[in-house]
Amino acid sequence: MTRSHPASSPVRVAIIGAGPAGIYAGNILAAAVRDAGAEASIDLFDALPAPYGLIRYGVAPDHPRIKGIVNSLHEMLDSGIIRFIGNVTYGVDLTLDDLRTHYHAVIFATGAIRDADLDVPGIDLPGSFGAADFVSWFDGHPDAPRDWPLDATDVAVIGNGNVALDVARMLAKHADDLLSTDIPGNVYAGLAGSPVTDVHVFGRRGPAQVKFTPIELRELAEVPDVDVIVYEEDFAPDEHGEQSVAKNNQLKVMTRTLRGWLDTEQTGASRRLHLHFWHAPAEVYGDGRVEGIRFTRTEPTGDGGVRTTGEIRDFPLQAVYRAVGYRGSALPGLPFDDERGVIPNDGGRVLDTSGAPIPGLYTTGWIKRGPVGLIGHTKGDALETVGTIIADLDSPAGLSELSESAAGDAEAILAVLASRGIRFTTWPGWLALDAHERMLGTSDESPVERERVKVVSRDEQVDVSRAGTLITS
Repeated sequence: MTRSHPASSPVRVAIIGAGPAGIYAGNILAAAVRDAGAEASIDLFDALPAPYGLIRYGVAPDHPRIKGIVNSLHEMLDSGIIRFIGNVTYGVDLTLDDLRTHYHAVIFATGAIRDADLDVPGIDLPGSFGAADFVSWFDGHPDAPRDWPLDATDVAVIGNGNVALDVARMLAKHADDLLSTDIPGNVYAGLAGSPVTDVHVFGRRGPAQVKFTPIELRELAEVPDVDVIVYEEDFAPDEHGEQSVAKNNQLKVMTRTLRGWLDTEQTGASRRLHLHFWHAPAEVYGDGRVEGIRFTRTEPTGDGGVRTTGEIRDFPLQAVYRAVGYRGSALPGLPFDDERGVIPNDGGRVLDTSGAPIPGLYTTGWIKRGPVGLIGHTKGDALETVGTIIADLDSPAGLSELSESAAGDAEAILAVLASRGIRFTTWPGWLALDAHERMLGTSDESPVERERVKVVSRDEQVDVSRAGTLITS
């Protein structure tokens, strides 16, 4: 491996974002550099005091199967190959100049956590919410409001992906059925007081074009005291859709599940979850707050598209949640493709406004390619970006413009943070917080024994982490 800095010193890399994308990138990079006969020193920064990003704050609490990914991420961080530094906000606590001074390369893995816009009149009325904000609330994100206005009996969820199903399921589910999960006390109290009776999920396309996964869809039928309702009119012949289903086993399973609910007798449950297809949102209406949503009925065009039939349908309700996708956010000092919501890049190399690579700056995950694919797809992103970094390390010109001071003391960056009064957290601190949350799950104050109870307050998370020992009072 040819490098522009002393061969005896490690390649120092900072990764911004400690979710799956950042952790995978760090682990793969460490192995790749080692295989090339060199050494890597990798620091993983996150704005939150705890690691795991989307897994901790973007997955519904009743999905322990998905959260099992934490076990493999834990092993990667616990190995000591990557150093976790939390409660540090890029662009505020550390600047791009700081990172360039102390590292040979920087990988941005900040994901996409902002709700995509839905351009329909009335979408900003009180009672209209973004799915990402709601997910942050029920997952106990420290920067989310502690209270959520759950005062609607009839609710609309717009979208046909897994996030829409998560939102709908959490709205329809009885709070007591979530007591075995890690939901914080404020979330349980909010859901327990919800008067909801009907949750309606709307998609502008048909059953053959859903973006759910089979497991997520089938889980709806397993929610206690909730009836799932579909409508015969939404299953009219769609030749293109039928061809798509014939070629895709997942779609076969899901259309079979959906059609099966047509023949399922309702149980008289106290809550109902309705799935509607061929409905394009046209307007959210109300006098001062949401009072209903208006749709135009759609139909297939025969080539996979949809067109309006001209039929208008109104659904009186009191709350609307849009789950039409996430968007990345611009980062200080970096170019940004506002149309796509990503950092412009070529194979992970960050590109300037002229399309030329910026030496030493890289990206991976959703901020690189957009919020598509499942969590596991971030491994492929990481492999590509790491391959690009290795190629640049082997290129005489690849990292030639980077500061030689990056070969210095690995503790220097911690001294910078301390000098600025930043109460950063570390991996041993996370282990203390993890143990504290697990202890809360088995305490006498918990109504049922559970794996953990999340600490919501940022200050409390930082206090427990920095103390490095359990706090029991």
